Amino acid sequence: MHPHDKWRHSHKYNSNNNRAQKNTYYVLILTAITMVVEITAGTMYGSMALLADGWHMGTHVTAFMITIFAYSYAKKYENTNKYSFGTGKVNVLAGFTSAIALGIVALLMVAESIARFFEPQIIHFNEAILVAIIGLVVNVASMFILHDNHEHHHHGEEHSHEHHKDHNIKAAYFHVLADALTSLFAIFALLLGKYYGWNWVDPIMGIVGGIIITKWAIGLVKETSPILLDENIKKEYQNKIIEKIQKDEDNIVSDIHIWKISANHYSCILSIITHNPKTVEHYKKLLKDFHKISHISIEINECLNENCNK
Repeated sequence: MHPHDKWRHSHKYNSNNNRAQKNTYYVLILTAITMVVEITAGTMYGSMALLADGWHMGTHVTAFMITIFAYSYAKKYENTNKYSFGTGKVNVLAGFTSAIALGIVALLMVAESIARFFEPQIIHFNEAILVAIIGLVVNVASMFILHDNHEHHHHGEEHSHEHHKDHNIKAAYFHVLADALTSLFAIFALLLGKYYGWNWVDPIMGIVGGIIITKWAIGLVKETSPILLDENIKKEYQNKIIEKIQKDEDNIVSDIHIWKISANHYSCILSIITHNPKTVEHYKKLLKDFHKISHISIEINECLNENCNK
């Protein structure tokens, strides 16, 4: 039997952001406690503002549970052959799912705000301001907990100088950022309503907040969906690879596919036609400076057509 360890491909492309997973647990616990306190207080004191914000916190609890589940699931199966290219896309899928949820919440905010223009409701300013301040404090604390993971997690390989993209933690960060923004807008609108009687500012701030959050959600969907749909790498990068191969003797690249198998790794399959076939290692050495490619498979076809050399 041939030894094959030298030629075995690694499929471990999961980010394994353990710090982010741990910090998301902290944010989940903080958010869940706030949710329970607000729902309990709202029920005891008959405050719809407290109840509404409590159930709203519940949507974030669900989002953080998705984040944590994705990290755990990816880690559980990263060393198995359950998935062809490992679990690198699990966190991308979680980020996409959270982005869709964030977009739905934003659209509901806009719809509710528009409805309040036509059916104004009595606002209990003191309670509403208190709830908004509580929400702002909790979300600012959560932002600080998640901030380092969102901004400063880098790729571990020496040859890479790009930021390590973790769409899972980015989605969680956007959830608390969006909630902090809505709380800030709400406090501003409620203070104007309480002291100047400008109740119409409240639904306007709801619409503005909803539009901003929708923009964030769309941005995250645009980042994650091409990865999930195996979008090709940029044409310029692909052409450089083709040029490198074809400059070597009489090689022709007849077929090439380069796509992301995780948020930070690309796989490449290419087919080469040549009169003088070399070893696979020879062609891989030609591509050694293309650091974005983490997994490569090469098909070598010997051309036996004598007319080609004429």
